[in-house]
Amino acid sequence: MPDRKVIFVAFAIEDETQRDFLKGQSLHPRSPYDFIDMSVKEPYATEWKERVRTRIKRSHGVIVLVSKNSLTSSGQKWEIQCAREEGKKIRGIWAYTNDRTNIAGVATTAWSDANISNFIDSL
Repeated sequence: MPDRKVIFVAFAIEDETQRDFLKGQSLHPRSPYDFIDMSVKEPYATEWKERVRTRIKRSHGVIVLVSKNSLTSSGQKWEIQCAREEGKKIRGIWAYTNDRTNIAGVATTAWSDANISNFIDSL
């Protein structure tokens, strides 16, 4: 079995339920990947940023759950900036079928097993 890939998930805290659904996909025994994230209520603590950067560095890529909540999520914005600084591949996935919010510079696609798997396989 190939090494498991580690995918960092950046999301707005208001979309925590969608993050849980996404993480649930990695629980299937044949899924060769793990999702990690750093959900907190106060994203500006220096210690939090250091831990996020460490986790992003250890990841193979970053999935951004994109929604209208993303536009005001300072923590998610910082995670995306950090991923860019660390040279990680980033893929946006729309968190909801009826919300097509865009984040500048983040290529975003519909949530589907194929779209998520294709991104992970490209890492």
